[in-house]
Amino acid sequence: MTGMPTVETLDELTELAQRHAGLFVRWSRGPAADVTGTSSDDLTGVRLPGLSASPLAVEPWWGDRPLRLWIARRLYDYSHLKHEKGPGVRPWALEGRELGRGPDNEPLVRCDRPVAWIAERVISEAVQAVEEQNDRWGPLRRPAAG
Repeated sequence: MTGMPTVETLDELTELAQRHAGLFVRWSRGPAADVTGTSSDDLTGVRLPGLSASPLAVEPWWGDRPLRLWIARRLYDYSHLKHEKGPGVRPWALEGRELGRGPDNEPLVRCDRPVAWIAERVISEAVQAVEEQNDRWGPLRRPAAG
């Protein structure tokens, strides 16, 4: 879907999330590659009843902390997927509805509407926002202790 706009900054993505309650981020080759509307479990190969995605809606326990930091964390925690899933994989935002949960308890969603690509600069800003925090955070995929 080459005609889809691109979100260029973390602030722009934060504003988009404020306007759209059912916004998710998916790391893939894009809406055209996801036309089947399903993901598969990497471990077993089982076809899942929706697309694995990360919700951008804030959980109530987040309190009055900045939405921008929430969004940054959602991108930061899954940024390893760009390298793990191979060439052409990048993040994109979609409006969708949760259909269930995957094997890692991730939402499985139906894409109601592709919204925008997310530029590499947004990921860089997300990494910076997370790394500026006082507590030590790491990406979701942490190396095994050895």
